[in-house]
Amino acid sequence: MVNGRNKGASYEREIAKMLFDELGISFKRDLEQYRAGAHADLIADDPDFPFTLELKRYKDGPIGGSPSWWAQVEVAAEREGKIPCLIYKYDRKQNRCVMPLSAVMDGGQGKIETDLETFCFITREKM
Repeated sequence: MVNGRNKGASYEREIAKMLFDELGISFKRDLEQYRAGAHADLIADDPDFPFTLELKRYKDGPIGGSPSWWAQVEVAAEREGKIPCLIYKYDRKQNRCVMPLSAVMDGGQGKIETDLETFCFITREKM
C-alpha cells in the first residue's frame, strides 16, 4: 500500500527541483501545512514569486483537479496575498497547473490549465 504522506512529500521535492531548474528559484517544503491549514506546500526563497502553490499527486481524478484542492489553494493564497496555483499529477500523466485566468489576462474570469513549462513561462513574465 502506498503511503500518501510520503508520496506527497516526494512529489513536493520533485516539483521544487523542476521549478529550480526552470526558474532558478529555490523552494522549500512548508512543514506548517501539516500542523495548520491555509499554508502553501512550497515556499519560494524569492519574495517576488507571485504564486501560492498547492501540490497534489494522485492515481487519477478529474480534469482540472478536485474542486476541494482549488478551494484549499485559494484560502492559502488569500492568506499570503498571492495568486493561487494548483499543481497536480495523476499516474502516467504530465504535471498540470491550474491558476486564475486573471494571472495572464487583466480582467480574465475563470481558470486556465497549463503544463509546468508554460506555468514557468508565465511566472518569469510576471516577475
